Amino acid sequence: MSKFKLKSFFLVFMICLFVVSFQSISAQERSNDSITKFTIENCVNQFTMDKTVETKVGYQYWFADKEFIDGRTLKMSVVAPHKSTHAPHKHIEDEFFFVLEGTAEFFLDGKTKTVGAYTSLYCPSMVMHGISNVGDTELKYLVIKKYQKD
Repeated sequence: MSKFKLKSFFLVFMICLFVVSFQSISAQERSNDSITKFTIENCVNQFTMDKTVETKVGYQYWFADKEFIDGRTLKMSVVAPHKSTHAPHKHIEDEFFFVLEGTAEFFLDGKTKTVGAYTSLYCPSMVMHGISNVGDTELKYLVIKKYQKD
């Protein structure tokens, strides 16, 4: 395994660990009759292509969907060269993007910045934002977000 791939794996592992580490706090906050029992089987989620969800410009993989832990999510998005998942938009939830591979153009509140791997991008609540692949290879990035309760 190359040094770069090893660093990528370690970084993804640490982010996943960060998200999953809050499970016990969430479970303690819930009433006793709605506590989810966390086991090694449901706390470990290893990427596999057969569990990806196809999009118009690539695919996504949910490491933690909004049903797993009180709305907190961790998703990997993969975007084909010179494509965008969608136009700039805004929503009530804030979110982070973390670029794993490729070259991204980040749009935030009317301005853009081109970034590469190992860059975090913060999208504040109700601010127009977006991300596009401006490179010649796939763009892979993590999306960390907490959805509002229904």
